Amino acid sequence: MEKLLDQIGSPDDLKELKRDQLPLLAVEIRKEIIKTVSRTGGHLASNLGVVELTIALHYVFNSPTDKLIWDVGHQTYTHKLLTGRKRRFKTLRQFGGLSGFPKRDESPHDCFDAGHSSTSISSALGMAVARSLTEDKQRVIAIIGDGSMTGGLAFEGLNQAGHLGKDLIVVLNDNEMSISPNVGALSSYLSRVMTGRFVNRFRSEMKAFLQTLPGIGKSMYKIAKQAEESFKGFLTPGVLFEELGFQYIGPIEGHRLDHLVETFSNVAKMDGPILVHVLTKKGKGYYPAESDPARFHGVGPFEIETGRLHKKGDGLPTYSGVFGETLVQLAEEDDKIIAITAAMEDGTGLRGYSKRFPERFFDIGIAEQHAVSFAAGLALEGFKPVLAIYSTFLQRAYDQVQQDVCLQNLPVVFALDRGGIVGSDGPTHHGLFDFSYLRHLPNMVVMAPKDENEFQHMVKTAVEWEKPIAFRYPRGAGYGVKMDRKLRSLEVGKGEVLLEGEDLLILAIGSTVYPSLEAAQRLREHGMRASVINCRFVKPLDGELICTMAEKLGKVLTVEENVLDGGFGSAVLELFQERELSEVKVRRIGIPDQFVEHGSQETLRGRCGINTEGIAEVAGEMVLGAQREKHGVMGFGKRIILK
Repeated sequence: MEKLLDQIGSPDDLKELKRDQLPLLAVEIRKEIIKTVSRTGGHLASNLGVVELTIALHYVFNSPTDKLIWDVGHQTYTHKLLTGRKRRFKTLRQFGGLSGFPKRDESPHDCFDAGHSSTSISSALGMAVARSLTEDKQRVIAIIGDGSMTGGLAFEGLNQAGHLGKDLIVVLNDNEMSISPNVGALSSYLSRVMTGRFVNRFRSEMKAFLQTLPGIGKSMYKIAKQAEESFKGFLTPGVLFEELGFQYIGPIEGHRLDHLVETFSNVAKMDGPILVHVLTKKGKGYYPAESDPARFHGVGPFEIETGRLHKKGDGLPTYSGVFGETLVQLAEEDDKIIAITAAMEDGTGLRGYSKRFPERFFDIGIAEQHAVSFAAGLALEGFKPVLAIYSTFLQRAYDQVQQDVCLQNLPVVFALDRGGIVGSDGPTHHGLFDFSYLRHLPNMVVMAPKDENEFQHMVKTAVEWEKPIAFRYPRGAGYGVKMDRKLRSLEVGKGEVLLEGEDLLILAIGSTVYPSLEAAQRLREHGMRASVINCRFVKPLDGELICTMAEKLGKVLTVEENVLDGGFGSAVLELFQERELSEVKVRRIGIPDQFVEHGSQETLRGRCGINTEGIAEVAGEMVLGAQREKHGVMGFGKRIILK
């Protein structure tokens, strides 16, 4: 018998199903998601939690005419399966395959690219206002999780939406709050009844009637409204949203398709800003994900039967793990150290720290701007705040970094996890801009380690520095180098020479140091000798070391896992201009002026030329130059170095 899911090529096909077939469809979708994510990795728990909710939305509304805007977007796998992407679903998060997030150029049903949280209400309101100006009656629906409601942007959107009073539906997907069965059943029943056409028409007609009564009409309507609000407030948590100007509906059981379809069918006929509160369970339908949703939020390939993750690598320490362990070691000796993270306790390696020093650990939710200003306040009172945050998310707090930290020259440490290419999460998550957006800020120091041993010393260096300082480190494991037992502080602004040669100078930073060394070794196999410097610091640069060797060798290649515009290579060019080294020939390798798509780190680094082969090819071309034909080595890089 053909599966229901195989019959659906678009939401129109979904609408051909009977309502009593929808629960079976939900079961099939969960199996498809689990099967695919077990192979590709991805966001599992959040997607399993919204299967019924997504089915109901597409069953009632008419995408893409009606706009569904998903907050963050890491819960859109069911949405993709229902909108014509079933056959390609096996390519999820693979290079050239489906994105793990909404992508406008992937499908007309994806109407807003999202990878960061709390943006859905504001963007949806913009679309709703545009439709009101064109007198278009189609609906706009924002779907936002309760975690994203910790971001101030969500409330900025709610505030204006309530003030404008435009037709807008906000679905609050609440997967953390619990509600007792009796209250849940009653409030769900009340919500479905209160959204019905009769009740809403009665409410509107009663309002109009009472307000026409001479003298007492307005006061009677106010009393009636207060009575309704008191009753609803007693049973439901919607008072805040009502005060913001939304009509509150809920809570609704998020895994009861009959309730969801009926509620959304009624809501679709209502006017003005409406908030529908839906209760769901992360990981629904897959026990390992239900029992440990944090572990299965973003997960690698795993064994379906047990939920056990497939082992990868050789058990090498991860940079996040080294960071967490080093910070614990430092905090044992210094009670002024405080760790802060923005809803990424596990991701940034701070779980151990939070258990060891709970009074000195703060997870402030998805509120990056607040995190930076909060850290600034701590620093002003003599503490040493260490803000651990993904590189891509610190961008959201740029103003606070500049105004609240750098302008006041405060000793805040920015530990930027996932610096560089992160892999399958794609362009919203790559940390490719931090060198550029941090190095031009006065008072800021920016550094990046070549390996995990140097990294632990950088953590100590940062904590002991008494001004703003940032270090970025890559996603994944280190190199397995020997770890020094004793931590030491590095001299700020000093690089190190790793290899000496007379033909070319390679300046590398962070994750590009070892590939640069390997490239230099390949060059030596063909009679070319390159010097390699681990610069360590993007700001301040080791000007004396770099300029002395650059002037001597005459040819410089800079390598960075950051955008070329305004990055490490740009800093070197500025240095040479200041020192008037106009005769030095410079080439830069880094990320071009474009967004990098999703794919494995290895694949993407190769395509950007920041792996061993890419560095060796450019370095070889620089050394040989016009002598290539004389040496008889046409296409030197590809034919010899990339063998």
